[in-house]
Amino acid sequence: MPAVSLRKMLNKKELPSLFNNLVHQFGIAVDVELIDGTKLISIGERTKENRYPVEVSGEIIGWVVGGEQAIILATLLSFLAKQEAEKKVLAKELLERYQEIDLFEDISTQLTTSLDTRQIAQLVLQELSQLIESSAGMILLLSPDVTAFEIIAEFGVFFDDSQPEPGKGIIGNIVQSNRAELVNDVQADPRLNGQKNVSAMICVPLRAKERVLGAIAIGTSKSDSYKAEHLKLVSIFASQTAIAIDKALLYEQSTQAAVQAKAQTQKLQQALHELQLAQTQLIQSEKMSSLGQLIAGVAHEINNPVNFICGNLRYVAEYSQDLLHLLEKYQNFLPVIPPELESELDNIDLEFIIQDLPKLLDSMKVGTDRIVEIVQSLKNFSRHDEAEMKAVNIHDGIDGTLMILHHRLKADARRPAIEIVKDYAKLPLIECYPGQLNQVFMNILANAIDALEESFHSSLASNESQITNDKGQMILPSITIRTKVLDGQWVVIRIADNGPGMKEEVIRRIYDPFFTTKDIGKGTGLGMAISYQIVVEKHGGILKCRSQPDEGTEFWIQIPLNCVVVDANEEQNYTSASPTSTTELFHIPDADGFIPSAAPMLKPTDLLIRHTHLIERLSQHSPGVDAASADEIYQIFQRQPISLKLYATLLSWFSCSNPI
Repeated sequence: MPAVSLRKMLNKKELPSLFNNLVHQFGIAVDVELIDGTKLISIGERTKENRYPVEVSGEIIGWVVGGEQAIILATLLSFLAKQEAEKKVLAKELLERYQEIDLFEDISTQLTTSLDTRQIAQLVLQELSQLIESSAGMILLLSPDVTAFEIIAEFGVFFDDSQPEPGKGIIGNIVQSNRAELVNDVQADPRLNGQKNVSAMICVPLRAKERVLGAIAIGTSKSDSYKAEHLKLVSIFASQTAIAIDKALLYEQSTQAAVQAKAQTQKLQQALHELQLAQTQLIQSEKMSSLGQLIAGVAHEINNPVNFICGNLRYVAEYSQDLLHLLEKYQNFLPVIPPELESELDNIDLEFIIQDLPKLLDSMKVGTDRIVEIVQSLKNFSRHDEAEMKAVNIHDGIDGTLMILHHRLKADARRPAIEIVKDYAKLPLIECYPGQLNQVFMNILANAIDALEESFHSSLASNESQITNDKGQMILPSITIRTKVLDGQWVVIRIADNGPGMKEEVIRRIYDPFFTTKDIGKGTGLGMAISYQIVVEKHGGILKCRSQPDEGTEFWIQIPLNCVVVDANEEQNYTSASPTSTTELFHIPDADGFIPSAAPMLKPTDLLIRHTHLIERLSQHSPGVDAASADEIYQIFQRQPISLKLYATLLSWFSCSNPI
């Protein structure tokens, strides 16, 4: 098909009139025909049949038929046709350039929006394969030590088995020279080293910020297939690709650095948290140790005189029986009482003494036995001389703790007595830290008593019917303690109360240091945090809780029968465990509704919340704290030593530079 249509040229508005004017001026008759003889223009009566071609780039597109002067018209039409052809070529080139610009803009947009090196490379090869004839292509990246290539995208088969190496083969040498090349006869190139599947190729290094990242290469099985414009096109792609890959690599490096920094931050934060929590717990442990030593000392001092009394009471009972028996014999031998003795007997009421003296001695024995039980309970609770693991009876520790709390279980003017329901199973001796476990029992039982007292007092104060059931019967406060052996490897202690209960969000925070729902001065928020450490970390056990508002609370304490074996296994596996694994888990209640315990790491926001809660609780007892001076606030804290210690600890945590 001709590049220019003669028919379309003559159909233009101004050309036919111009053609007619020239013909009339020359005074000739002409016909303009297409190659097939179709007449387009016929002017005048022809007297001669000379045929002059209308040509464009050596191709005849029509004829001018007429006299000798008709050659001028043929030359004019050929010149106009040439101009028309050049316009078409220029328009085509402009369209191609516009398409290339639009394509590069589209590719550039896609490249800049991607931060994945392989995705970028695959996109570039895909577009190149559509623009340039190629049977194979690939994009390579240099390793950080510049000793190897990594193929991040490819199509077709460039190599049979081997892959390019820096400084070897055509690609390796091109990358080393940092200069783009077009090779139209690969097999004749002296640098050939394994490139047997392509006959012509283009290779352009990927340069970014004066350094070579790798190379882009395309090839075809046909020799002499590529021209300079192809090399230029690939070079443009290479420059865009290098910028995008460099940005992606920088992003990847920053991401890896951020991950490493985050991991290091978590380790430092965990270490700081453990150190700070250990410092706080050392204070609590020191207090408990001092309390244990005091209790043990008091028990020891009481034990000596009590043993003296208990040991002599038996002899006093025997002596009194002997004396009463002797008096009875005297009465049998002297039935008639002398008047002086009779008045004396009436004054001392001998008959009453004879009846009451054995009862008096029995009551004294009951009292001393009770003192002995209390002393033994104090000694069992303190365990001040048992820092190592020992085989003990868990029931003794529970009973000893209940003995210590006995005064809080009694009825008072505001509530009835708290009933203790024991459902003890037959348990073997358990290898554990008895003093620390007693501290756990003390924390949980004391919290249960606090909850029962608060519930009963608030119900009476508001005249609510919460302390009665559906039948109008009063619900007496009670604590139920159950024990059992689980799977032959564990001992389970369950402590439940019928108090007000807790919401789930509160249960998840009760092991959080400094978190407490009690009034200021009544709780530190450390009891359950320390209990978690003793049960879970110290004994390798399980501590969990279930509760619902108005349905009471139950704690599940699960201790292995032999904690020594558990400690050894945990020590071996400790390094493989993540330091923040327990803090990252989202605890879901088990089938029985128990929520496992966790010791969450305190973040700065948590510390700020503790700080705010502490000030709010303090302001409830001292309404003027908002407007008080620093000295006045310190005086307020002096009257609340526990709050002062908590506040000082919080401030020390804030003063430490937080890794985050």
